[in-house]
Amino acid sequence: MTQVGEGQEAEESAPQVMTFGAPTAGEILAERYELVEHINNDSAGRLVWRGVDVILRRPVAVVLRYPGGDSATEMLQGAVAASRVIHPNLVGVYDAIDEADRAYVVREWVDGQSLRELAADGPLDPARATTIGNAVASALAAVHATDMVHGNVHPGTVMISDDGRVVLADARTDGDDTQQSDVRAVGGILYFALTGHWPHAEAPLRGATAGHGRAAIPDAVRDADGRIAAPRQVRAGVPAYLDDLTMDLLDAEIAPPSSDVLAAELARLDVPADEQFLDNSGPLRFAADTGDEPSPLAAAGGRKVAIGIAGLLAVALVGLLIGISALRGGGDESPRTNPVAAPSSNPPADGATPAAAAVRELKISAARIIDDPKGDREELRNAERVHDGDEDKGWETQTYVGHANFGNIKQGMGVWIDLGGEHTVKSVQVLLSARGASARLLTGTSNPPSSSKGDGQLYAAYKGNLIGQPFEEHDGTKMTFNGFDADTKYRYLLFWITELPPSDGGYKLGVQEITVHGS
Repeated sequence: MTQVGEGQEAEESAPQVMTFGAPTAGEILAERYELVEHINNDSAGRLVWRGVDVILRRPVAVVLRYPGGDSATEMLQGAVAASRVIHPNLVGVYDAIDEADRAYVVREWVDGQSLRELAADGPLDPARATTIGNAVASALAAVHATDMVHGNVHPGTVMISDDGRVVLADARTDGDDTQQSDVRAVGGILYFALTGHWPHAEAPLRGATAGHGRAAIPDAVRDADGRIAAPRQVRAGVPAYLDDLTMDLLDAEIAPPSSDVLAAELARLDVPADEQFLDNSGPLRFAADTGDEPSPLAAAGGRKVAIGIAGLLAVALVGLLIGISALRGGGDESPRTNPVAAPSSNPPADGATPAAAAVRELKISAARIIDDPKGDREELRNAERVHDGDEDKGWETQTYVGHANFGNIKQGMGVWIDLGGEHTVKSVQVLLSARGASARLLTGTSNPPSSSKGDGQLYAAYKGNLIGQPFEEHDGTKMTFNGFDADTKYRYLLFWITELPPSDGGYKLGVQEITVHGS
C-alpha cells in the first residue's frame, strides 16, 4: 500500500527531497519506532516509511519531514488535532515528535490501497462508491463534532484496507478550508469513484471548490464551456439518486448539509449490491419545487427532496384502476360487501425488498439519570431537559472536587433514554455544556426500576454493549456516535460519562440535548 502523507506520491518532475541525515532501515526513532522499509516520498517532500512499534509490536507508518521546527508546524499540528478524534473510519495517529533537524508523525499502518489506486483500473460500481462515500462522511462527522476541519479530502487520502475498511488519513490545519468544503469534497469522492475523474479543478466550475486538485488524478469530463459532465453522462449504470446527490454536493449555488446529516443519508443508501431497490425511492436533491416533501437533509442542510410526486400519483392511479377492475371481476356481478382488503404480512410475490424508510429524528419518549451505586443519587432531576428541544437548558452533574473521574467516588453516571419502541438507529448526537469530557454510548434491553440497585443492574447489563468509539477528553461540545448495526433494532440507549471537564474550581458537565436519527 502507498502510505503517503499527503495521499499523493511525488511526481518525477518534483524537486529532489533534501534529506541530510536521512534514516536507514533498522534505525529506531524515539527509542521505540523501528524503520523497516522506505515506501515513497509524498508531494510535500516528506519521507514515508513502514515501521514497527517495538514496544507494542504493531506495524506503523512513519512520515518524516526535514527539517523539523517551524517548517514542520503544520504537519505536527494536524497530527495532534487528528489524534483527538477516534473513529473507525479515521486513520489512528499514535505520536508526533519534533527533533529540530527532523520531525515525524507515527500513525496506523493500513494494508490496502488508496481510492486513487483502486480506481486506476476503472470506475467503481455505485454500491461500492456509496459505501466509500458513507465512510468518508462518517469520518468527517466525527471530525466536525470537535469543531475541527479535515481540509485534505481527496482520492489519495481515502484508503481501503484489504479487509474492506475505509479510512480517511492526513488531516491538515493550514489553508482556508471549512466544514462546508469538507462536505463538498465528499461529492468529489463520489464523483471520482463513479467516473475515475476528479471534479475539483483549479478553476471552480459548477460549484467545484478551487485548490483541491491533485496531480496525477484525471480531470473531470467537461463540455465546451468547461462545465463538468454528470456521472450518468460519463458512464452507464449510475442510479439517478446517486447522480443527483453527487452533483448537488458539487454545486456552489446549493448549500450542502452538515456532515452528520450527509453521513446518515449515505448510510441509508449504503445497502448490499443485491438489494439495489433504491431507484424507487426517488432522486435525492438539495433543491426542489415548493411543496415537495422535505427529507432529513432538508431539515438540517436546507435541502428538499424531489420525491417525484407525479410519478407516485400515476402509480397510485394505476393501482386504483386495477383495484376497481378486480372488484368488478370478469363478468361476476355478485355484490362485494368488503371491497377493502386487509393488509398482508407476506412479502411481495416477486421477492422485491420494500424501500428503506427515510432517516428522521426519532422521538425520545423518556429519559432518566443513571447513577453509580456508590453515588448519592442527588443528581436525578431535570433528565427530561435533554430531549425538550431547548439547547439552553439541560441536565448537569454536581461539581466534583479532586479528580475529573468524579473525584474517584464512582465509575461514572449518565443519561438513559427510551425511544418508546424498537428502531433502526443511524446516529446519536449529544450536545454538552463544555469541552474536555470523556464519555461513551451503550445499549441494552433491560429497564430495571429507578433505584440504586436498579441503576447498578442497568449499567452492569449495558456496559459491554458499546456503540462506536468512546470519546476521551473530547475537544468539542458535540459527540456523534455512528457505530450502529443496520440489522439491529434499538430502544434503550445509555450515554455514560466517565470523566468531567474542569469547572468552577472543580469538575462538572451539563448534557444540553440528545438527538437520535433513524427510522
